[in-house]
Amino acid sequence: MPPKRRSAGTTLNKETKKRPETSSPDIKTSPELAVKKHKDKDADFVALCKSLHVSDLVCDRSWKMYKSRQESLDEFAEDQKSLWGACLYAVVIDMDAASFTITQVLKAVSMNLKQFVTLVRKLDVNLDAISSKVNSALTRLENKYDVMLALYQRFEKTFKKIFVEVPKAKVTELMRSCWTMFLLAKGKALQMEDDLVISFQLLLCTLELFIKRCPPELLQPLYQSSISKVQIPVTRTSPRNQYNAKARATEPEVDMLLLETLCKENQCNLDEVKNVYQTSFSAFLVSLDLLKSSGLPQASSINQQYEEHYLKSKDVDARLFLDSDETLLLPKVDPVPVERTPKKNMPEEDAVPVPPTPIGAAMTSIQQLRGDLTSRGDCPSANLETYFKNCTVDPTRDVLKRLETMGSKFSQRFAEAAGSSWVSLGKQRFTLAVKLYYKVMEAMLKSEEKRLSVQNFSKLLNGATFHTSLLACALEVVMATYGESSFKTGGHNNGRSGGDPDEANRCFPWILNVLNLSAFDFYKVIESFIKADPTLSKDIVKHLETCENLIMERIAWETGSPLLELLKQEHEGGAVEQAETLASFSQQLQHNHTAADLYLSPIRPCLRILPPDSPATTPGTPAAAPARSHPATQAVGQNLRQLKSNSLSLFYKKLYRLAYTRLKMLCSYLLSSHPELEPIIWTLFQHTLQHKYELMRDRHLDQLMMSAMYAICKVKGLDLRFKAIVSSYKNMPNTNQETFKHVLITEGRYDSIIIFYNDIFMQELKTNILQYASTRPPAISPIPQIPRSPYKFPSSPLRVPGSSNVYISPMKNSRSPSIITPRSRMLVSIGESFGTPNCFQKINLMVSSGERSLKRISDHGGAPKILKRLRFDADGIDETDGSKSDGDSTLFQKLNDLTSARSRMQEQKMKEDAESRKDHH
Repeated sequence: MPPKRRSAGTTLNKETKKRPETSSPDIKTSPELAVKKHKDKDADFVALCKSLHVSDLVCDRSWKMYKSRQESLDEFAEDQKSLWGACLYAVVIDMDAASFTITQVLKAVSMNLKQFVTLVRKLDVNLDAISSKVNSALTRLENKYDVMLALYQRFEKTFKKIFVEVPKAKVTELMRSCWTMFLLAKGKALQMEDDLVISFQLLLCTLELFIKRCPPELLQPLYQSSISKVQIPVTRTSPRNQYNAKARATEPEVDMLLLETLCKENQCNLDEVKNVYQTSFSAFLVSLDLLKSSGLPQASSINQQYEEHYLKSKDVDARLFLDSDETLLLPKVDPVPVERTPKKNMPEEDAVPVPPTPIGAAMTSIQQLRGDLTSRGDCPSANLETYFKNCTVDPTRDVLKRLETMGSKFSQRFAEAAGSSWVSLGKQRFTLAVKLYYKVMEAMLKSEEKRLSVQNFSKLLNGATFHTSLLACALEVVMATYGESSFKTGGHNNGRSGGDPDEANRCFPWILNVLNLSAFDFYKVIESFIKADPTLSKDIVKHLETCENLIMERIAWETGSPLLELLKQEHEGGAVEQAETLASFSQQLQHNHTAADLYLSPIRPCLRILPPDSPATTPGTPAAAPARSHPATQAVGQNLRQLKSNSLSLFYKKLYRLAYTRLKMLCSYLLSSHPELEPIIWTLFQHTLQHKYELMRDRHLDQLMMSAMYAICKVKGLDLRFKAIVSSYKNMPNTNQETFKHVLITEGRYDSIIIFYNDIFMQELKTNILQYASTRPPAISPIPQIPRSPYKFPSSPLRVPGSSNVYISPMKNSRSPSIITPRSRMLVSIGESFGTPNCFQKINLMVSSGERSLKRISDHGGAPKILKRLRFDADGIDETDGSKSDGDSTLFQKLNDLTSARSRMQEQKMKEDAESRKDHH
């Protein structure tokens, strides 16, 4: 190895310590701050502005913001400098006038990043100081920091497993150089810097380069053996091919044995990492001209290039992770004892396992997904081909052609979001999704065949919308598994804040835009998709549920949505009947709808009287089977309106439940002392969704909810202001401040929720709202029954009602009893051997203790208390209202019956004894 590498590392170490924190390539072009113009401001504030090279305009606006927030944020009275820094950051983001990096401002105010982000958000005292632009920038900053922290922690751990600890100075220099090169590669090769999985794969590529180029004596034995047989320079040339040396240098040699070892040790897929290496990392190496030598990269050069990238991006200097710099440390949090279920003193060996790291969790999810699809090809199986051939019109050719077109479109759009060199990675994601698409389609058809006893699904399988929706769902699952579609920003990008149109990147509903699919059509397949693939993880199921909620609360209501057209057809029929009857949504939601119901039969029979001249069918909608005759309507001689949309019916059932759930949560924050108002607000809210659905066009469900709450409180004389409503609303899960700051008023014009209420909501519903102040208010709408989830989680243990320490958890072959949760004093797996007779004694003891507790309850003259907790029924739905479920658990019934029988026997025995004594007298 060339000896110059040692000095290169030393150079890096010196340069890092002397790195200027306030230099910026934009300083020369930035106007100089005129200190004399700012004599009215605090001298220390002006000094801070000067050190950060801000303009006079930024200085003025930041000072104005600070003065307007000074009194409201009295907790920072002794730390004004931090508040100044937060105001400066908010102003420069809004003005696109950043003259300093994130690290520079953090250093200037002596804060860590998490504290600083929290402080900037606190500036939004009156909910009008922080713009959507600033809020988005803060969210991106937090996400990038979380990813970088996870990557560094994994890098530090992995590096120690690869390299020996001595000589310490040399290994430290090597570690610094490796991390800096990774940061440079990530910054140059990846547009989406918060992509955890691809970033980690790039990190493994960087480690591969350093391992094979460093002296073997610095490596641990495992990695020494991994490269012992491959000691070939990256650029190999023969004497007669010297002139091709430059061309061959663009194709770096990948040490497959070494890469395989790295992937195996880090639970990473080899093919994916190899793809990243060959398509992106190799291009990065070529751009730096690093292939001419087999030695380590020159540390000073790598460090200088990263310095330029960091200053240009105005970002965080991630090299500071190496120094445990205070700006990148997590705030210290005092540990809070967590109450666990069941409430038992757990033995040490039964302690709850340590949760996986973000990277570990991501790798495990990817392995699980790929493992489930390993045996499946990217073409229809024999069973699926049989279903295709059984169709009146064979859909095979259309299916394959559609996949080819969609695959090309997806890969291209994927590369546009991630970076131009990532087309092949997009193809890999698509191939994985196609396997899942075929797998779920086959499961759906098998289920439908069993349910309907038919094998010809020609109409369903020749429908392009069904296939596109199914493929979109498969792609969403794949991207969510890879962490490329998340809801950290509080939902999808609305594209109205004037920011980057690609801000949401691949977050849902990105996939709908790529495949040109309506959200309402996509929603139809979600529930069936989840039921058809029981191997989906709980996180993925929750992700799809969130997609469903986003569709119901906003995306399905965008102009051009089939939902609005269906509602228009329903209301034009003559009777303004809501999409689902009030009586039905107060009952439990039956989750027996399939994708075939929603796509193949979008309508169902419904008895609705029409005027004589009304058409018997809705225009543009296929006719349903004739409904049964109804004597009353035949006598009148009028036609029956036979059409009602299955998909619309189910949509509204779910919409009402979602709407009420969110309203109930907001009421718990604001109206806990006025519980009588909740059903009244719900009645107005439900009335709006039923009769004034046009108010939802291009708006959000929560905008109507907040307006309904304000309206009812107003007519009932309760002083509740919008400021209080939106302040509490921000604390609800999956919310975004855009919802109340950016509401559609008229076409192309947006304003706050207050303006919407005054100009639109109140004007449209004034008559109805005033009725609630009269002596004869409208009848209260029934309250929807809220299920825990329409989807079962087989791996979730459930407590047996009436027992404090008995849990039921289905047996899964892939899990051993030692890791089943929740933890209790003992675990019983039905169907497995208990091992020792001891376990039976423990069960008897447990049952006996249950009998004694029941007897104590009976002795006190009351029936066992009905617990308002988990209840079991056919759909696995919780009952939170304490009403009787379909039946108590078998164990609880048996214990109850046993206690009653025993009591009756004792009473009988006492009577017999008394009669016996009487006879003796």
